Amino acid sequence: MGLITGILTLPLAPVRGTAWVLDQVVHAAEEEFYDPEPVRAQLAQLERDLNNGLIDDEEFDRREDELLDRLDEIEEYRRSTRHTP
Repeated sequence: MGLITGILTLPLAPVRGTAWVLDQVVHAAEEEFYDPEPVRAQLAQLERDLNNGLIDDEEFDRREDELLDRLDEIEEYRRSTRHTP
């Protein structure tokens, strides 16, 4: 960026800074949302609940399907973002 361009676009610096911060927040939120570890922990807890008699087979199957679908969604997201620069 040249001197003249830098001077002329100086009033936009706060906007660029705000955009960068928002981009970082979105990235951090996506990383947390698409982290498979909490889902795996929920699956393990679900199995413990079944083994301890806290839930029945029907409830286990329903919730397990939901969690496995969530893991599939996470894996698909991670696959799609690996190919994006």
